Amino acid sequence: MKEKIWLSSPHLTGEEQKYVKEAFDTNWVAPLGPNVNGFEQEICNYTGTKHCSVLVSGTAAIHLGLLLLDVKQDDQVICSSFTFSASVNPICYLKAIPILIDSEKDTFNMCPKLLEIAIKNSIAKGKKPKAIIIVHLYGMPSKMDEIIGISKKYSIPVLEDAAEAIGSTYKGKAMGTMTEIGIYSFNGNKIITTSGGGALVSNNKEFIKKAIFLATQARDNAPHYQHSHIGYNYRMSNIVAGIGRGQLEVLNDRVKARRSNFEYYKKRLSSIKEITFTDEPKEFYSNRWLTTILTGSYKIREKIRLTLEKENIEARPLWKPMHLQPIFKKYPSYINGTSEDLFNRGLCLPSGSNLSNIDLQRVVDCIKKSF
Repeated sequence: MKEKIWLSSPHLTGEEQKYVKEAFDTNWVAPLGPNVNGFEQEICNYTGTKHCSVLVSGTAAIHLGLLLLDVKQDDQVICSSFTFSASVNPICYLKAIPILIDSEKDTFNMCPKLLEIAIKNSIAKGKKPKAIIIVHLYGMPSKMDEIIGISKKYSIPVLEDAAEAIGSTYKGKAMGTMTEIGIYSFNGNKIITTSGGGALVSNNKEFIKKAIFLATQARDNAPHYQHSHIGYNYRMSNIVAGIGRGQLEVLNDRVKARRSNFEYYKKRLSSIKEITFTDEPKEFYSNRWLTTILTGSYKIREKIRLTLEKENIEARPLWKPMHLQPIFKKYPSYINGTSEDLFNRGLCLPSGSNLSNIDLQRVVDCIKKSF
């Protein structure tokens, strides 16, 4: 069997080891220490945000973010439907009610028009949504001017799920830094990884102070173990943070490589009329975490995917929208058909920053063979 080409595998440089070794050498094997502090400061420096807390996952960061926004049982939280379930699950942790919003075609992200309709309808029924979770899908920024404008109009805070979008910018501003709270993911398949991990960022110092408190089991300031709040074991370890520090040093290189992958595919596959690519709108800059294509039909998408699979090449359909998921079907949704169409016709191609030109050409040749 031919060697496996993965969708998005970890890409380490070896520089991560110096930070991990330092943690071992100094016996900082704990959920605090120099690497934790250093990683948080370096994320702030890179993104331009003021404060950061590194955590065990992006999901944990969303959960804490909703707690910081005072989301409680039966509150309504608006969220993109076209996303991974981790964007919505924390809403349900709090027994709040997700309201799922479909996409617009330019970026695949939340449709501002449907967002405002959903807010108006909720207010008309006597319950204003407590928060909005937007997702910058596959590294492409959402239409931030419109979304922030709507959030301010109705005084509803926004949490940016930038799990896939570190290194992306909108009008020069880093994704995750344009609203009250932003989150990043450093899962094994992300553009930089700590194997598992995430971060919560904000310009609100009190938010980060409270996030760290809640993430370390909400221990009160006392010489004994005393707790006045429910806490969580969400803090990133010093060893894992060391991996992150090494990875962050090469993030710009990783973005460059992922964007190069996109251009490689686009140049060689755009002649196939059944395949289209999503370009960046003006002043949008995507890290191109994953290169996505749209095909002419579900049948064509599956033919390409299965042809790649037969050649030991991993490719995946675009996210199945949350309003189509069995666990979330019961919740309110505002649908225009865009995300379902994207799911049916869209495919993610291998996009790792460690792919060689030989790997990329193998993918291209295989796709062409399917036609």
